[in-house]
Amino acid sequence: MKSDARTPKEYLDALPPERRKVVAAVRKLVRARIRKGFKEGVSYGMITWSVPRERCPDTYNGQPLGYVCLAAQKNYYALHLVGVYMSKDSLGVLRKGYAAAGKKLDMGKGCVRFRKLEDLVPEAVGDAVASMSVDDVVGMYQAVQSRRR
Repeated sequence: MKSDARTPKEYLDALPPERRKVVAAVRKLVRARIRKGFKEGVSYGMITWSVPRERCPDTYNGQPLGYVCLAAQKNYYALHLVGVYMSKDSLGVLRKGYAAAGKKLDMGKGCVRFRKLEDLVPEAVGDAVASMSVDDVVGMYQAVQSRRR
């Protein structure tokens, strides 16, 4: 489901009430746990938390570096956790949290998919979100870019 929203509020307002409730709850979790310095907005049709352009202006696509993205897809919800994709430690935190809760982690490279709020393990997701700072994300991005040159 692609959204034309320009703000997180517009994104939420465009969702049906039940889906809005789920996305709003996950947004609240991310906002409570994400480290200072990330900027909330809407990019690529999703609610995003990104490194501000002022902090890292030279990106491969001219867009801010995304760190967390949240979307209501047609048949599920998606929580893209770039930190989990970039860091084995962050991935380990997430996997351990799900295992301890006895829940199945439905995940691609860095995208946690879930059909209902109860499928998430809030503490594990929050720990993964809090696992990296803006400086960590910028440093990892710059390291990858320097290897490509």
